[in-house]
Amino acid sequence: MGTTEFRREALEAVAETLAEEGPVYMINMVRYRAEADYGEERDLPACSGREAYFERYAPAFAKVAQGEDYSVFFVGNVRGMLASENGESWDDVVIVRYSAFSALRRILESEAYKSEAAPHRGAALADWRFIATTSPFTAG
Repeated sequence: MGTTEFRREALEAVAETLAEEGPVYMINMVRYRAEADYGEERDLPACSGREAYFERYAPAFAKVAQGEDYSVFFVGNVRGMLASENGESWDDVVIVRYSAFSALRRILESEAYKSEAAPHRGAALADWRFIATTSPFTAG
């Protein structure tokens, strides 16, 4: 069973360590479902997990995040794992830059995100890693 939700306690812990120290780059390591799984809650045409992520989740996220200082920094297809657990695999890596962790937090904690974007992410992903990073080479 994969992880498709972030933990509230992890969000709190990262918020405490980062405070307002400047840009944060969120690394999303994603593995898609073969077919998006909305359960019985959505009346949407069938699609792949990748389609649900890029054609439904990404636009919903952009709409919810309007007014926040963020940008998609990098999207790449994983082509091979050189150092990993046996059998570990990922489909894509998505890196998003936020001006501060508080910008991401406002998005994730908004009712609009929870109702409009998160259901598409959950339907799209079979597994997910969500990693907060900062650059040690630049201040702010």
